Order: sequence, then structure tokens, then C-alpha cells
Amino acid sequence: MSQDKEPLFSAKNMRLLKEPLDDSNPITVQVLGICSALAITVKLEPSLVMALSVIFVMAVSNVVVSLLRAKIPPRIRIIVQLTVIASLVILVDEFLAAFAYEVSQQLSVFVGLIITNCIIMGRLEAFALGNKPWPAFLDGVGNAAGYGVILVIVGFVRELFGSGTIWGYQVIPETFYSVGYENNGLFILPPMALITVGIIIWVQRYRNRKLIEERQI
Repeated sequence: MSQDKEPLFSAKNMRLLKEPLDDSNPITVQVLGICSALAITVKLEPSLVMALSVIFVMAVSNVVVSLLRAKIPPRIRIIVQLTVIASLVILVDEFLAAFAYEVSQQLSVFVGLIITNCIIMGRLEAFALGNKPWPAFLDGVGNAAGYGVILVIVGFVRELFGSGTIWGYQVIPETFYSVGYENNGLFILPPMALITVGIIIWVQRYRNRKLIEERQI
């Protein structure tokens, strides 16, 4: 008996894109990828570039591992996954060095550290190894986008209050400074990224009550 093909954008597939943006966000719900969220979010531009880089690496690596899943011996699957991720990260690093050199210098070693991003390895293990390429692609894009949205929000807040700029352009009027306003240097320091992520988590749980864990007595 022939089976009807599942539509590319069925409700089930769309959940792979939507849920990581809120209900299963990698940073605010699963508390993964915190290190890079603290390190590269001083400015909005490197935050966005890192988000796009992770979307590319996670989406493509999910598809490649899904295509190879029947051929990968279980004992060496981690090595294969790291090889795929490392190859894509090198491509991203070379691309940034060639076309966005200043941002590449700002991101420094953190582009290379995408290889160790636990979100990417986690999705390869939990999803790509057991699913077809299209759902694996959507899962990669969804989870990377969920990670990237938090990076962009944190980068926006830290640059605005820490430097008074957005994307390098001054947005706080000079008149504010003339009456005593000062940029808050605390926002440039890594602890403020953690505090900002904490505030995002608080707002998210206030809005989405099902994320609140039951109190253990």
C-alpha cells in the first residue's frame, strides 16, 4: 500500500522551526551555548554574524549527517560528526576572513569554537542521526535560529546601553550626555550578558507559563 507523502511544511515540520524559538529554546530553556552568548555579544554586528554562522553550520551539518546516517558506524559517529562540523566551520572562518575581515577579527577564536558548540553536537546526536534530511534541515535551522535570536537581543541591549550605539551608529543624542548621561560600562563586561539572558528567561517564563517548573517540596 502506498503512503501519502508528508507535505514539506506540514504542522509537524513547522514545529521543528517554531518550538526552538520559544518552548525549547537552546539558551533560555535548555541552557546550552551560554559561553558564546557571553563572549561575543558586546556589539550587535558580531552577534548577528555569529548567529548566521551557526545557522549555516547547524543546518548543513544536520543534512550531511542525516544523509550519511545509514553509512556511519556507531563507534566512530562522533568523529564523523566533528569532521563534518569542523569542515563547515573552516569554510565560515575563511569566508569571514575574505569578506568581513573586521568582524572576523572581533569574533576571533569564537568562530573556531563553533566546533565545540554543544547545541550542534546535541542536535546531530538527538535528531539528525535518526531522521531524514528535510526534517533534519528544519531542526538545524530552528535550533540555530533560536540560539541566534537570543544572541541578537543580548548584543542589541549591551551595545545600546554600554556604548550608546547600534551597529556602530550613535543613537543616544548628544544632548543626553550634555546633561550628565553616561554609558554604562557594566554592559560591556561578560557578567551583564549573563544578567541580560536571565532577564530574557524571566520575561519568557512570565509570558509562557508552561515553562515554569513545579516547585519541589
